Amino acid sequence: MGRALAEAFPICGETFAEADAALGVSLSRLCFEGPEDELALTENTQPAILTVSVAAFRLLASRGLEPSFVAGHSLGEYSANVAAGTFSFSDALRIVRRRGRFMQEAVPAGAGAMSAILGLDPETVALACEEGAQGDVVSLANMNGARQVVIAGARDAVVRAGDRAKALGAKRVIPLPVSAPFHCALMMPAQEQLAPELRALDAHDPHVPIVANVDAEPKCRARAAIEALVAQVSAPVRWEAVVQRLASEGVTTYVEVGPGTVLSGLVRKIHREATVASVGSPDDLAAIEPMLR
Repeated sequence: MGRALAEAFPICGETFAEADAALGVSLSRLCFEGPEDELALTENTQPAILTVSVAAFRLLASRGLEPSFVAGHSLGEYSANVAAGTFSFSDALRIVRRRGRFMQEAVPAGAGAMSAILGLDPETVALACEEGAQGDVVSLANMNGARQVVIAGARDAVVRAGDRAKALGAKRVIPLPVSAPFHCALMMPAQEQLAPELRALDAHDPHVPIVANVDAEPKCRARAAIEALVAQVSAPVRWEAVVQRLASEGVTTYVEVGPGTVLSGLVRKIHREATVASVGSPDDLAAIEPMLR
């Protein structure tokens, strides 16, 4: 992950070297060589994805592509804040590593779960959660758009809510291979641990607005951006609303930076008239060249 970028462009290689120095471990080796089971640990996955995303962003910025707004899905909101200058890349690396650890520790292994519900609107999925809870936690975690909603909570409650969603007309219910039930009330212990660390960061007003997951509102002040990250730990990701807000602000072009193209696909379904591209490897630059002129 990210190896081709690091080998092709000095600015990307320097980003990985900065990550290694900030964390005191060879994150680059883990990204490039694995082992996969170690990379899959949340406290490693989060800084790894952040690093690839920032490397790709820095490459584009070095070629003159600057955003008018930034946004990110869950962990991606940290990359967005680095891009906007709210806090440094090295501080972001250290904080997301602890974020991953706190999230992992908040719920005993195997006690929580997440499932993607396809083919239902969020209101119907919320009803399925209400009927499936039976006193346990289960709620909307990601409202991704295109009738794709992810739920999270206690394992048995997630199964019951998934069964109710099927009965209410869901096309598919897909259990997700996650290490913890993110973005639900079970993450409150992690939020309480992370909050003072986020608030202690050397933060600055972002130089472009960050449209936050928690409320799809642009954050233009450091304190607001930080508080959005605090609330985000246990609150649902309102990605469809984020894209709709960006569209309402006049955004017509979206560039996804980092590994994968999941968000690009979602944006195309939410804002059908938009131009959408992604950059996670050197081969992706050709599609971006017209934007750099």
